[in-house]
Amino acid sequence: MKQFIDFIPLLLFFAVYKLEPRIVEIAGHKFALGGIFSATAVLILSSLLVYGALLVKQRRLDKSQLITLAACLVFGGLTLAFHSETVLKWKAPVVNALFALAFAGSQLFGDKPLVQRLMGHVVELSAAQWARLNAAWVAFFLVCGGANLFVAFTFPAIWVDFKVFGSLGLTLLFMIGQSFYLVRHMQTTPAPSKE
Repeated sequence: MKQFIDFIPLLLFFAVYKLEPRIVEIAGHKFALGGIFSATAVLILSSLLVYGALLVKQRRLDKSQLITLAACLVFGGLTLAFHSETVLKWKAPVVNALFALAFAGSQLFGDKPLVQRLMGHVVELSAAQWARLNAAWVAFFLVCGGANLFVAFTFPAIWVDFKVFGSLGLTLLFMIGQSFYLVRHMQTTPAPSKE
């Protein structure tokens, strides 16, 4: 579920981006709405609200959520400051590369792979299986980042559509594939006896 919470700001970004540009008045203030720059402002604000609410509820944010929020603030802020959508196009590739690096680094330098730290309480796997699953996560993040980079700079007219639906589709496909692999290894808790 947590992975899909990250898509809320992205979906709001998409909705505002697709609006026909217009000026709206809220509480006596006029705002431009529609297009990349107002969508970026909505992305920043909605990310602050979503992750702020998660922080209040969970009393902390996961490292992945912190990275996503920081990247949104940095790349979104620079996009607005320089009035250049090119900066925002680098957000997804950079974030995915950081996640790939974290998973790969945990494999090389940690006592156990990052995926095992995240899912070890639910799934029992051998060291080789954890290594394969961790490598699959590295590959997933590299493919997602590379696909976003390729589409953003080769097909800029459909970049936002791909960022939302392509990223979501790739994530869903990966989760389904991972589920088939993991379902054989899920730990089950025995039913309480009726004695």
